[in-house]
Amino acid sequence: MRMRPTLSWTPVAADLLPGTTDLEPLVDALSAGGVLVLSGAGISTESGIPDYRGEGGSLSRHTPMTYQDFTGSAHAQRRYWARSHLGWRTFGQARPNAGHLAVAAFARDARVSGVITQNVDGLHQAAGSEGIVELHGSLDRVVCLSCRAISPRRELALRLEAENPGFAPVAAGINPDGDADLTDAQVGDFRVVPCAGCGGVLKPEVVFFGESVPPQRVEHCRQLVREATALLVLGSSLTVMSGLRFVRQASQEGKPVLIVNRDPTRGDPHARTRVALPLGTALTTVADRLGIPVGGPAD
Repeated sequence: MRMRPTLSWTPVAADLLPGTTDLEPLVDALSAGGVLVLSGAGISTESGIPDYRGEGGSLSRHTPMTYQDFTGSAHAQRRYWARSHLGWRTFGQARPNAGHLAVAAFARDARVSGVITQNVDGLHQAAGSEGIVELHGSLDRVVCLSCRAISPRRELALRLEAENPGFAPVAAGINPDGDADLTDAQVGDFRVVPCAGCGGVLKPEVVFFGESVPPQRVEHCRQLVREATALLVLGSSLTVMSGLRFVRQASQEGKPVLIVNRDPTRGDPHARTRVALPLGTALTTVADRLGIPVGGPAD
C-alpha cells in the first residue's frame, strides 16, 4: 500500500473527542496487559525533536521531501543530503525522554506487547525497548537504489565530511525527519557521494512521503494489532494513512483505541479517549499508579 502524501486534514467537529486529563482508561488497559503502542513524532518532542503538526510544528515552515522529488532530480538529492547531513549532527545527539523510558518499562513489565513507531529517530531503542517495528524505517541506515545494499549512516557521514570539509551552515531548525532547514544558497555546491559498491544513488532507509511502506511490514503490524488487547497511540496526529489504518483495524476488531496527544487527531472518531497531557507526564504518572519503575536503559 502506498503511503498517502497527505500533509494536513480538516477536522470535523462532530468527530473529535474532547481532550481529557483522566488517565484511568490507560491504567486499566495497561493493567490487563497485551497493549500495542503506536508512536508518532509527538513522543520525541521532549527530546528536542520537533513534531510535524503541533504548536510550532515543522510543517509550518518545511515541506518534507517526497520520493518522487528525490528520485527525479540530482538537484533534489544534493539539497536533501546537504540538509540531512547537517541535521544528522544534531539529530544523533538526541536522547530518549520520560515517554520513551515509560514505554520500555511497560514492555519489561509485560504490559505492552509491542511497539510500532512512525519515527525514524531510534529513541525507543535507545530507551531500552526491543523488537520495535520501524514503520517508516530509520535514519541510522542508508540504502542504494540500484544494488539495494544497506550500509550504516555513520559510514556515509564520514564520507560526506571528507567530500565537504568545513560545511557548517547555521540551520533555521531541525525537523522530525532529520532534515535541517537550509536555503539553496547555504546548500551551495555540496557534494553527494554515490554507493561505494556500485556507484548508485544513496537514500536513507526511510519511507518518504509518497513512497510505499513494504507490504510485509504492514502485514506484520496488522498481525500485532490482531494479537493485541488494545491500541495505545502516543504523540501522533494520525494524519497519514500509514498509521491511521491500524487504528481503524483495531476499532473494527472491537479493541479499545486510546490516544495521548495534546491536539485532536484524525483517529479520534475511532478512539475511546484522547488524553490531552504531555506524554512524559502522562506515561510516568500511569507507571507510578501501576507501581512500575521508570528508569534508564541500563537500570
